[in-house]
Amino acid sequence: MSDFLDLALMPFRLGFMQYAFAVTLMIAVPMALLSCYLVLKGWSLMGDAVSHAVLPGVVIAYVIGLPFAVGAFVAGLFCALAAGYIRNNSRVKEDTVLGIVFSGMFGLGIVLYVAIETDVHLDHILFGDMLGIAASDLLETTLIALACAAFILFFRKDLLVQTFDRQHAAAIGLPVRLLHYGLLAVLSLVVVGALKAVGIILSVAMLVAPGAIAALLTRRFGTMLATAVTIAVGASLAGIYLSFFLDSAPAPTIVVLMTVLFIVAFIIQALRNRETARGASGQTTGR
Repeated sequence: MSDFLDLALMPFRLGFMQYAFAVTLMIAVPMALLSCYLVLKGWSLMGDAVSHAVLPGVVIAYVIGLPFAVGAFVAGLFCALAAGYIRNNSRVKEDTVLGIVFSGMFGLGIVLYVAIETDVHLDHILFGDMLGIAASDLLETTLIALACAAFILFFRKDLLVQTFDRQHAAAIGLPVRLLHYGLLAVLSLVVVGALKAVGIILSVAMLVAPGAIAALLTRRFGTMLATAVTIAVGASLAGIYLSFFLDSAPAPTIVVLMTVLFIVAFIIQALRNRETARGASGQTTGR
């Protein structure tokens, strides 16, 4: 029995695993909160665009000697603002604009990376290096996570109004421009915070899955936020724990768990809808 407990608790005793648990816990909370707004606002593709667009910023930051986070944030924010400008000044639909902008910037990042000699491994940028997190990385991610979570929680009601009806939000005096660009800035910051933990590509799943699952399971927005955070934190910690024994990469394991949870939530909602329809049919027949 003691041998089993020692084996089960081993991941919590290793330093690199402790850092992995901590950094993922930090970034999972703001990403889960943000995912609720992205899902309700129909901005899931915006998260995809920003996460891919940070690559050229990372490469340029490396060349000129700036921290990766600075280059990634500037590139992500530029992508979001450029997509918004093109959408507002052309007849091209938003999803098309986002597809062009993020694929163009991602392609530019690949070209720059190949053209510049560097000892930074591309896989760590694309997929993260959760098990190679240092204390400085954890501190940086924690500060970013706290700032993003504070903004979302402080403006949560205003953001909700602006998400569903921007004109009504402006009519009642809400700072719609601040909320709009603030949300874009937070989105860019969250991607930067997740860069070293889950990477560019896998951060998309954490920006969409928690909110999508919570939307299937809940009907009240406050409950949706709490459910999304619970799902993100639980799946993240469980994914890291399982990856230790499965000898797999932590970030993809987390994404697989979230996908499974989404399928389960979809089945639960389908069963609820069937029961509701059956009850309504029974009441109609009784009348």
